Amino acid sequence: MSLLRRVVLALAAVALCGATGCAGFWVYPGTSTGSGGSTTGSTDNVYVANADLNTSVPTLSGFAVATGTLTAVTNSPYALPFTPSAVTVNPADTLLFVGSSVNNSIYAYAINSDGSLTELNNNSPVAAVIEAVTSMVVSPDGQWLLALDATTTAVTIDEYQINLSSGALVLNQMTGASVPNTTNTAIIPTGIAIATAPSGEYVFTSLGTAGDMIFPFQTATGVFPANPLQLTLGSSNDADNALAVNAAGTYLFIARSGPGGGTAVYSIGVDGALAEVTGSPFAAGTQPYSVVVNSAGTDVYVANRGDGTISGYSIASSGALTPLSGSPYQSGNSVTALAVDNSGDYLLAASNGGSPDLTMYSFDTTTVGKLDFATSIATGTDPTNPVAIAATH
Repeated sequence: MSLLRRVVLALAAVALCGATGCAGFWVYPGTSTGSGGSTTGSTDNVYVANADLNTSVPTLSGFAVATGTLTAVTNSPYALPFTPSAVTVNPADTLLFVGSSVNNSIYAYAINSDGSLTELNNNSPVAAVIEAVTSMVVSPDGQWLLALDATTTAVTIDEYQINLSSGALVLNQMTGASVPNTTNTAIIPTGIAIATAPSGEYVFTSLGTAGDMIFPFQTATGVFPANPLQLTLGSSNDADNALAVNAAGTYLFIARSGPGGGTAVYSIGVDGALAEVTGSPFAAGTQPYSVVVNSAGTDVYVANRGDGTISGYSIASSGALTPLSGSPYQSGNSVTALAVDNSGDYLLAASNGGSPDLTMYSFDTTTVGKLDFATSIATGTDPTNPVAIAATH
């Protein structure tokens, strides 16, 4: 990260603290007695960020997941003082982070034992970024939050160390990443994922028509290398919109739109090198936009934003994909984001166009991987325009 960038972000963090006051910054989310009570993060919950373009009052909705049901948590939906663009939950299920697409900031919420949320830092930003946040991820050890910026001239990842006692974000001034665009196409940052592969830890970013960039990553220190691996995996007419890695860290799955699009699969080799699996990309619906792998790592699902469907596939040992029975599955209009709940029993789909806003599917008990409709629910007063989803682990 350049010295100028480190100074700018550091000054931004100081400015936030000075403008809003720091008395509420170091809020302990473990057993504090705020409006939400104790926070153990022990329940099965899903959270949806809503742009609410019709009412201009963005919201954050939370739901408890039970057997075939979704129930709004206490005080949901929560009004937001900003337009959200990304959400992520830490591995301990105690903290929810929400990125803003307007004021270039990150907000934090404590997840209470009943799944309800308590604002941290007096509902003011806990971190500032250079550009709007497009995607966020927390490292498996819970130490680092990585935010992919919406910059188009460089691949920029802001890195923050998470204060595990307070939920505060502290800019890691010596790391993070800002790599100039070396392709002939514009960077459109869309997704970020972190995984431990057999040959090491890596951060993967999808960059629209500019392809993808892979960073070796050291969780213990938070260090990014000086020379990441930039790859143009599709053609200039295709766009990589989202990515996911299986739990074993052996395969990368990409939701790719365009004439050469579909669900692309790559094996992850030494030093993060990728090799496309035979048959990739595999046919999907119109405009693949989000991708998630089930808990067992046996199946992968892709949200097709253009036609409101979800494509499901079984994953062979070679990484090749085979469509699941009944795929593609009907979902809401402009299905935008997918998540698997922490029980591993349900897949949840948020649809920007509604009808419905949030759909929950169970995995069929007789046909492996097949999705069965379980229930659906509104995430507020429609139209809510969901843009992102995160589930507890």
